[in-house]
Amino acid sequence: MTDKAHLSLMDCFGQVPDPRIERSQRHELLDILAVALCAVIGGADHWTEVVEFGESKLAWFSTFLKLPNGIASHDTFARVFRLINTDALESACRQWLASLVGRVAGVVAIDGKSVRGSRDGKKHPLHIVSAWASQHSVLLGQVRTAEKSNEITAIPELLKLLSIEGCIVTIDAMGCQKSIAKDIMASGADYVLSLKTNHAHLCLGVAAWFDKGLVGGFGKHACSHYLEPAQSGHGRIEKREHWVTTVPQHLRRATKAWDGLQTIAMVRRQRKIGDKASSEDSYYISSLPMSAGAQVLAHAVRSHWAVENELHWSLDVGFREDACQVRKDNAPANLACIRRMALTQLKQETTKKLGIQGKRRRAGWDTAYMQTVLKMVPV
Repeated sequence: MTDKAHLSLMDCFGQVPDPRIERSQRHELLDILAVALCAVIGGADHWTEVVEFGESKLAWFSTFLKLPNGIASHDTFARVFRLINTDALESACRQWLASLVGRVAGVVAIDGKSVRGSRDGKKHPLHIVSAWASQHSVLLGQVRTAEKSNEITAIPELLKLLSIEGCIVTIDAMGCQKSIAKDIMASGADYVLSLKTNHAHLCLGVAAWFDKGLVGGFGKHACSHYLEPAQSGHGRIEKREHWVTTVPQHLRRATKAWDGLQTIAMVRRQRKIGDKASSEDSYYISSLPMSAGAQVLAHAVRSHWAVENELHWSLDVGFREDACQVRKDNAPANLACIRRMALTQLKQETTKKLGIQGKRRRAGWDTAYMQTVLKMVPV
């Protein structure tokens, strides 16, 4: 690695406390974490494959890791990952990722995903809420939802961990909460929140306002309109229109408690597949000023889907996350953290025009390419 990047990664992993008693530490914790990360980047999806990868690359790993007793067994990897403090590992992950992106700009999309294979008996599967910097294609941070809890309680905890001043935070309807809007404003960011029937009175009022306005006009209220260029492909044609207005007088009482709320918006998605046509309207509340206009709103709404397409879909397809049956103790959350670090590194590597699966295979085959993914200099 470059000196700075090498020290940054190793120092971050070095801050994770070793949960084992001293006499059982035949393998350095730093070595276990580094081998696991490289193996996951290189195509390993479970502990047996992690060990096979480590043993096949032992000579290379020996150039920058201690490995006093070689590569640990799959039982050791499984046991250590069950014991590692997840908060400490996630903190190390955030520090490493922050060193990659520097100051964050643009849209930060927040959304949750369940790791379905982690379900253990009656216990719910691990559910992780992630913050994705769409402009940088970088994971900024993640938190787990507590057992018998949901994203509403996890999102405020995630916001506390992020430096998002000047960004636009987008969240789906689950996170459309007054307290969350207040937290976003307190962090120096703006918000665009999806509005659905969990706020039925406000949603119906906004829908009625746009229905009336699109027919008879919005009167004295400023209105910004933006029509995206039509998208076509795979026999489908899709058109999106966006409208943004100031809050009308009759809705100000309903919106008064929302910190910073300045505008409301509607997005109409029209799709045609063959002879079948469909139309769907979605509504949003936002702290963006009217001067930002509908085009900025359109960019924020479209960028929100990056967390689904670039993060969640990539984890499911590129890393087979939902098929992973690591279930015990802290292991599901810790391995999920390593997968997200691996995905971010692969997203940041742009010299090869390959999908995530292709990059993983190439990194597993080619040590020089693995070093490129990890931003390493030849060793």
